[in-house]
Amino acid sequence: MEKLKLKLLYADLKSDLEIIEKELEKALNSSSHLLNDASLHLLQAGGKRIRPIFVLLGAKFGDYDIQQVKNVAVPLELIHMASLVHDDVIDNSDMRRGRETVKAQWNNRVAMYTGDFIFARALTYMTELDNQRLHQILAHTMVEICNGEVIQIEDKFIVDQSLKDYFRRIKRKTALLISSSCELGAVAAGATEKDARHLRRFGYFVGMSFQIIDDILDIMATDEELGKPAGSDLLQGNITLPILLALQDEAVRPYIEKVVAHEQLSEEDRQAMLKKLRKSPAIAEAKKVSDKYLQKALREIEQLPKHPTRKKLRDIALFMGKRKF
Repeated sequence: MEKLKLKLLYADLKSDLEIIEKELEKALNSSSHLLNDASLHLLQAGGKRIRPIFVLLGAKFGDYDIQQVKNVAVPLELIHMASLVHDDVIDNSDMRRGRETVKAQWNNRVAMYTGDFIFARALTYMTELDNQRLHQILAHTMVEICNGEVIQIEDKFIVDQSLKDYFRRIKRKTALLISSSCELGAVAAGATEKDARHLRRFGYFVGMSFQIIDDILDIMATDEELGKPAGSDLLQGNITLPILLALQDEAVRPYIEKVVAHEQLSEEDRQAMLKKLRKSPAIAEAKKVSDKYLQKALREIEQLPKHPTRKKLRDIALFMGKRKF
């Protein structure tokens, strides 16, 4: 239902998104049957395609041409896909969106080479771009994502970290890609520097809000809704905002300490932990932080020229900041 609501918000982009989807499939074609199968396994798992959507919307503030814009939307989505494959290896994740991950379906080695292959295909697509600024944005995005993946490894199972550490991590993990999506679309379509800047800032704030909600939903949603066990972030050692805030809750803290001490939680303990976390004030506090970022994103929209796309950006931002799963 949630995914259907989102699709309705960008229904007029359907034909252009289909073009991007076909390009993604074409980009993942390989002479290796194994790489083909693993890459298409990831592509067919779907996803909301949030990043290509924001590329297209950003381009609406310039001279919109799907044949031009697809050349930035495709490599950006490939960068995102590659990072997901690597993330699943780092987190030892067997499920994503209700399907087996590449590392679970094959193994870690195949997953790592698949991620590398997808990164390489993104570089191939970038050769189609003749604007140096587009190359700079995409290259910076790739470097920062890699930095973010290493920082995530370094921060695993560490509860003695600041909110600044968490925000730095999710900026690289999520916000940067959405920020780059909005900016790339604007730059590719020749939008003004001012509009590209506001779109970049909008994407950053939306991305921060989106990831915080994602971290909350990892606790609040059911296993079925998530397509993986609820509480997986903590069980994998990823200390998210609601977990950091819940450290002050005496009813929850013992479970968190048990996980970070690398003690195995029984299914009964996992359910008990989730029950207490869902009642914790930490959830409402985390939502307030997400809402602050969302409000900042909406203020950036007001700085853009009056255009029908402004409402669409606002509607999608509100959806992302208020979604249930």
